[in-house]
Amino acid sequence: MHAVYKGANQSELFTASDIKVRAVAFDEFYLPGAEQVFVHVNLKILSGRDLSQRKALSESVSSQLERLGIEGAAISVEVSKIEKESYFKKSTVST
Repeated sequence: MHAVYKGANQSELFTASDIKVRAVAFDEFYLPGAEQVFVHVNLKILSGRDLSQRKALSESVSSQLERLGIEGAAISVEVSKIEKESYFKKSTVST
């Protein structure tokens, strides 16, 4: 998770406090071939960034993941756009 955060932060597309990283583990999955380990990162960002910025982001994150030296793993990074117009966020945390 730290590698994903570091890669997103190094892309310089976001302020550090805007980056949130969450992980979901899958107990059951099927991967054809020898790999039985995978890391798939789905970067969800608000719309407004062009293709070159999104590509730089995925390259920055994948570079950090490669530094982990995970052997025999399938590693993939995807960038998904969230429409600003339809996105809603509300915090229910009281301060």
